[in-house]
Amino acid sequence: MRKPVALRLSAALGTLAVAAATGVVLTMPTAAAATAGATGFATQNGGTTGGAGGTTVKATTGTQIHQALCSRAGSSTPITIQVEGTITVGNTAKVSGDSCNTAAGVIELKDISNVTIVGVGSGAVFDQIGIHIRESSNIIVQNVTVQNVKKSGSPTSNGGDAIGMETDVHNVWVDHATLSASGGESEGFDSLIDMKDNTRYVTLSYSILRNSGRGGLIGSSDSDLANGPVTFHHNLYQNIDSRTPLLRGATAHIYDNYYVSLNKSGINSRAGGKAKVENNYFKDSQDVLGTFYTDLPGYWQVSGNVFDNVTWSEPGEDNNPAGPNPTSNTTVGIPYSYSLDAASCVPSIVTATAGANNGLKVSDGNCTATTPTATATSSPTPTATASPTPTPTTPAGTNLSIGAGSDGSSKASGTSYGNVRDGDMSTYWSPAGSTGSISIKWGSATTISRINVREASGATGDIGSWRVLNGDTGAVLTSGSGAGVISFAPTSLKKVTFEITSSNTTPKVAEFETYA
Repeated sequence: MRKPVALRLSAALGTLAVAAATGVVLTMPTAAAATAGATGFATQNGGTTGGAGGTTVKATTGTQIHQALCSRAGSSTPITIQVEGTITVGNTAKVSGDSCNTAAGVIELKDISNVTIVGVGSGAVFDQIGIHIRESSNIIVQNVTVQNVKKSGSPTSNGGDAIGMETDVHNVWVDHATLSASGGESEGFDSLIDMKDNTRYVTLSYSILRNSGRGGLIGSSDSDLANGPVTFHHNLYQNIDSRTPLLRGATAHIYDNYYVSLNKSGINSRAGGKAKVENNYFKDSQDVLGTFYTDLPGYWQVSGNVFDNVTWSEPGEDNNPAGPNPTSNTTVGIPYSYSLDAASCVPSIVTATAGANNGLKVSDGNCTATTPTATATSSPTPTATASPTPTPTTPAGTNLSIGAGSDGSSKASGTSYGNVRDGDMSTYWSPAGSTGSISIKWGSATTISRINVREASGATGDIGSWRVLNGDTGAVLTSGSGAGVISFAPTSLKKVTFEITSSNTTPKVAEFETYA
């Protein structure tokens, strides 16, 4: 049996006045989602358009997101909230108003409709804070990273779910998101994306889910059966113990997803759930499809899938794996049109398109990544609190990493910690997987205010989201996405750590330069 992940790792002038008073930057031209439109079951039941046709707001804190929602003329007034920077429990306060119902310490999308939250610029990272959607409809969440949300420990948020939907939610599209944890329930984490208590017509597309005990569920118990339908397509699931998803009673369309290292089980259809599972690629995994941990059967229709180094357990009273030779035991009708990529190209097309800060690229249906024509959006004035934007230039001054020491998390074979401080762009360090950390250290306290992370040739753009940490105290100096020059308040320390929390593939750091 494979080891679990825990072991491996805001309309009119009045509205403008309120917005100005609270620091939210708002513009009046119409706005829409950043891509051509929703896909899958989110296109049904009237469709999912989010904040299209409304105003556009720029937010750099969780409180500003709530202020934007609360500054609208009404709870259904369309709005697109462009988010840049790092959102945390500490910068997310409850805001009151007639058009919102918010809470501190969580991004609360409750009793509202017609909202888009989209990451822009250097990226939107929701660090240790979850997004909660409740009694709401027509919601788009796009191009964001949500990471390390905990239900126990400190801080806690959203019951430990990166994205949670519950109680009369419908028409939600989550697209190009990166959702990750750093372990399972014993480490304080719960799920990456949950849908329960009458959550309907949802699509999760072009997203990355990794390093979690639980991928997500549809239905919180075997009696919570009024959820779905849901579409999952072109997502990467990596290093997940189970629930990709757990499907109770609902209908799911699951196609062109790439599953790597499902450690215990994968798609778990139970209690009458039905899944159409087609043209997916399963690799280095166990029990990727079936009914598990219950005697309440679920059903599946399978075609065109690839099973690459997949192992299957023996059937039992509470265990009904679909393999080793999966065959269909039901049929599932799909009411929308869609294009299938061949399963053989799923690893490459998903790797090229999935996740936040990946250019919102999609498949053309023929295994080729393309950037869809964006619909018109307004361009709000940037706020002064945006997170640092890395630039590719080399800072002036002396690179303090030369002659210093270095260490880090587990490194890939053939790479070295010392390669990031040797001044040689032809050598590099890589983590053992797609995330990891590398540090520069000195024998005595050294004051730095900038670092320059330089990717090796051929790896430019691979680094996704990151944090810069004071290696002496663990304090987060800044966070963002993409390699380049990163600035922060001057800090005296003996060790500085660059922690990569998401990436498109295994990153290659050629040089980790430090400057006063």
